[in-house]
Amino acid sequence: MEEDRKAIEKRMRMFMYVVVLLFAILISRLAYMQLFENDKYSTLASENRMRFIPISAPRGEIFDKDLVKLVGNQPVFTVYLDSVVLKNLEQSEIESMQQRLSDLLGLSVQDLQESMKHQERYYEPIKVMTEVSPELVISIEEQRFELPGVFTEIAPLREYPQGALLAHVLGYVRQIDEAQLERNRDKGYAPGDPYGQSGLENSYEQYLRGQNGGRQVEVDAMARPVRDLGVKKPIPGHNLILTIDRKVQRATEEALAEASRLAIREGFRDARAGSAVVIDVNTGAVLAMASYPSYNPDALSGFLSQEDYAEIFESPAKPMLNRAVSLTYAPGSTFKMIVAMAGLETGSVTPQTTISCSGVFHWDGGTFEDWRLGGHGTVSLNRAIKVSCNPYFYRLGLDTGIDNIARYCREFGLGIPTGIELPGEIPGVIPHPDSKLQTRIGALSSEKQERAKEIEKRYKEPLANAANYEERRQLLRNRSRELMEIEWELAWHDYNTVISSIGQGDSRFNPLELANHVAAIANGGTVYKPYLVKRIEDSTGQLILENKPEVLNQADVSENTLDLVRRGMREVTLPPDGTAPYFANLPPVAAKTGTAEVQGRDNHALIVAFAPYDNPEIALAIVLEYGGRGGAMTGAAARDIFRAYFYPEEEE
Repeated sequence: MEEDRKAIEKRMRMFMYVVVLLFAILISRLAYMQLFENDKYSTLASENRMRFIPISAPRGEIFDKDLVKLVGNQPVFTVYLDSVVLKNLEQSEIESMQQRLSDLLGLSVQDLQESMKHQERYYEPIKVMTEVSPELVISIEEQRFELPGVFTEIAPLREYPQGALLAHVLGYVRQIDEAQLERNRDKGYAPGDPYGQSGLENSYEQYLRGQNGGRQVEVDAMARPVRDLGVKKPIPGHNLILTIDRKVQRATEEALAEASRLAIREGFRDARAGSAVVIDVNTGAVLAMASYPSYNPDALSGFLSQEDYAEIFESPAKPMLNRAVSLTYAPGSTFKMIVAMAGLETGSVTPQTTISCSGVFHWDGGTFEDWRLGGHGTVSLNRAIKVSCNPYFYRLGLDTGIDNIARYCREFGLGIPTGIELPGEIPGVIPHPDSKLQTRIGALSSEKQERAKEIEKRYKEPLANAANYEERRQLLRNRSRELMEIEWELAWHDYNTVISSIGQGDSRFNPLELANHVAAIANGGTVYKPYLVKRIEDSTGQLILENKPEVLNQADVSENTLDLVRRGMREVTLPPDGTAPYFANLPPVAAKTGTAEVQGRDNHALIVAFAPYDNPEIALAIVLEYGGRGGAMTGAAARDIFRAYFYPEEEE
């Protein structure tokens, strides 16, 4: 018995020692936390009951030149997840919440999980869906206890008072993607923030975005607000005032659509796309820019279904493509003014030079036809522009030389990026031995590519330092002979010059370039940088930035040459045989039509024009893809655009 008692006492002492040790450890830990980690745990406790709820800043609005709103903001309900609350939930609770919320919103659980996965900073709310209905907000509030961490706030969303007008220029806004977030990590962006994806929304993102505010609130255990502790007001983004004339823009878009319908009725079934640009010839300000078909940017501002996505982004019609700056076309006969100016300036032709046009042109064993069966008879330069006589320009191109033609392309800004404030500008291609070589060299074997590049490198410096045109032309001929030994089509041949002289072959320019070079012809040779944003103001009207006309180049062309070409363009619009007699009851118009051949398909239809002829104000270019016949399909569109500009009261 005595032994048992001693054993029990021993075990009790051991137990007491353990208990005392545990209490000592616990007390020590509590003391350490109280004395040394008080700030840390006080902060954590505060974070559990304090929430900073962001208040999204409205993006800046966009207006036309008359301060008519093109893009604004509307308040919409937005659903968020409180990331701090989610951190404290069991996985089963999160899964239950996800299933219930996905059922309410009509989202898949996978989409919801994807939104949560991209959250980088645990204390920031996760944006789940914008533009939800008030009825849905009520449903969420009614099920608050079954939806821990879910809350709703009012946030600004893009709205478009003018509908789809100017969609390609304005662009659209959606949540910032991972690549954009990575590029802008140091600029204060967070997952779920709006970000301009295209057009001016993208180019002027840093001006349009505002500074978010926030609301400090105290919440209960279910993350429900109990009391407001203060508000930091958001700062709206800056507003853009454009150079766009809303009435001219609308007329341009409607004219393009009508030109397409006309061409289809005439049997050109693929004429379902095109573009047009209208420019102030004295400043470079863009008054209208349209691409057809278009899209509705409002459909991209909120929830986008898979069907809507496919219709907008995967359609073979490519409605998202801004054809005015991101697509190039053979210019057809609209290129003839460049050839005429090159010929006049180099002395290859005079206004009195004539040829007899029988409808065909023979050169070096080849036969090149005119567009008119039987030809045009005796033709001078002025008449050649008026009736668009191909044989005249075949001969003129050969006499002038492709190097000189390319030079005057550059004088008028063709083949050179304009620098307009839109993403995706693709400059054209000037017809020249260099551009032909670059276009075709990629199709060669690696061994032939190396040989061709070696020849190109060897001639580069001598060509750049050639003392005169004749020396340069001889060097180009020598280079061509060497390149022909590798591949015939690497070299430039006379037939390339012949077809380039009427805007075929390797010539390719976007509609903005075509409009801008005609504007320079109209204004006396000044090539302006086209621009769309006139000024930027903050939300109070304070001026932030103002764009002024910027000269890119003063073309080295005499006023006499320009006057001769302008007179030829004026003749184009006059009956009985001008190719664009569509402008009656308007101020005098000067124009040039073009029909650009497309292998295996209908021709593209083009027109360029300016007005008034005697005191130019605006210039335009229109391209109708697969439209068949130049002015016949685009002339009426040009007429309607000029009418909207000169007689805006008719557009009311």
